[in-house]
Amino acid sequence: MNYKATIDIPAVGLHKEDTNISIGREGLGYGSGSIDFADVALLSPINHRIYLTLMDGSRAEISMLGFSFDGFWEELVQCFGVRTAEALFIEEEKLMDCEGEYSLPTDSPTERENGRGRVQLFTDAVCVLPASSHAVRIPLVFTEDISLDGYLLTIRMRTKEVYKVGKMGYDTQPFAERCMKQAKLMKQKRMAQLQAIDLQGIFTEKGLFRTRQEGEYWLSAYGQDCCAVELFTGENTATYLYRFPDRKLFTFRLEEAMEAVGSYREIIFLPEEKLQENPLYRMAVHRSAAVRFLRSCSAGRIIHTASHEEKLKEFLG
Repeated sequence: MNYKATIDIPAVGLHKEDTNISIGREGLGYGSGSIDFADVALLSPINHRIYLTLMDGSRAEISMLGFSFDGFWEELVQCFGVRTAEALFIEEEKLMDCEGEYSLPTDSPTERENGRGRVQLFTDAVCVLPASSHAVRIPLVFTEDISLDGYLLTIRMRTKEVYKVGKMGYDTQPFAERCMKQAKLMKQKRMAQLQAIDLQGIFTEKGLFRTRQEGEYWLSAYGQDCCAVELFTGENTATYLYRFPDRKLFTFRLEEAMEAVGSYREIIFLPEEKLQENPLYRMAVHRSAAVRFLRSCSAGRIIHTASHEEKLKEFLG
């Protein structure tokens, strides 16, 4: 739908311009310009104006919407949420979709994001879709504890992050019960799937992607503060190399990153310049701390040639 409004984006030299604004699947369009949702850090409605805080810290202001203000805001948040869900690569069955409060960890150990937004339960995860770039998919298979205290559900991860969702009205109790049930089922399913995978050669650890395609998995081998990961997907591939200061943390993050990317494995190793060319991938990396961590540990790769095994052993020491 098109809306008549005034837009102000000082960072691009646009000042109080009256124009038609459209909200699409990937972002906003105005006049001859556009704002991709991948570049949006926060959406805020303040005094009948809507502010878009962008990733570079600048802001866009949309005003003079008149009676269309509520409809514009509702459509904007909805489309932003749909695009965010795409960036989380959500393909599983949705069990519950609620509006509730949330409290999420951020990149800062002393700060959390609190607010109200969509809280969804899927067969394998809890997803929180706020009007910000801090949306998260919480994989139930990696939870350490899930407990309901009053109207808030606390989800503790094995890496010690704590997520809180709740105050969903009559949906709170059913959401909590189904969440706990699915966590148990997913852990049992994951264990059975891993038992069916055989280790090969030098590799000592094994794991799964989040994919409906059977027979796709990964194996890893460790050296001193380093790791080699082989993807078994039926595609032409390579062995990916990593260096890290803490093996336990790296192993957890490796498993979580593979879980996060699903079938979009290229974002694990895509060069930064190529990543920047794909808005959906940029959104995906920004919303997964595990993927960012894994990418930060990258130490190159070994192509499958005659010298592959020799180079691999040399890297692992």
